[in-house]
Amino acid sequence: MFLGQYEHTIDEKGRITIPSEYREVLGDSVYVTQGFDGNLQAFPTQLFEKLSDQVRSISFLSSNSRLLRRLLFASAKQIHFDSAGRILLPAFLRETANLAETALVIGMGEYFELWSPEGWQNQQVSLSDIDANEQRFSALDLTTLQ
Repeated sequence: MFLGQYEHTIDEKGRITIPSEYREVLGDSVYVTQGFDGNLQAFPTQLFEKLSDQVRSISFLSSNSRLLRRLLFASAKQIHFDSAGRILLPAFLRETANLAETALVIGMGEYFELWSPEGWQNQQVSLSDIDANEQRFSALDLTTLQ
């Protein structure tokens, strides 16, 4: 499971170190693609394949299906770890998420996200609104936690 928050530098070649506990779950590679919120999403192989199967099962005759396919697949890249535990983020992915010198690696349970410091700060501001959170999350059924 991917938990926590980590801040890592991105070197001049576009490489970033992924936390060792994440690499233990990922094996030798990770799938990285454009996220839905101005970030990047990173998936273990098995989860990315499952997500891919689900997306491909939706009829491509639907315009929303085609948009989702473009968002997910056109920006996706399987990236292998180097011997130092780093991945090389292609320039187009770094540009998509406005990543320059620093990125935040954010655990999301089954996957993790990569955020620019500014983008993550905006998320933190949004998440600190207690009243908005009550409205956002009240419709979610969390009663199965018993």
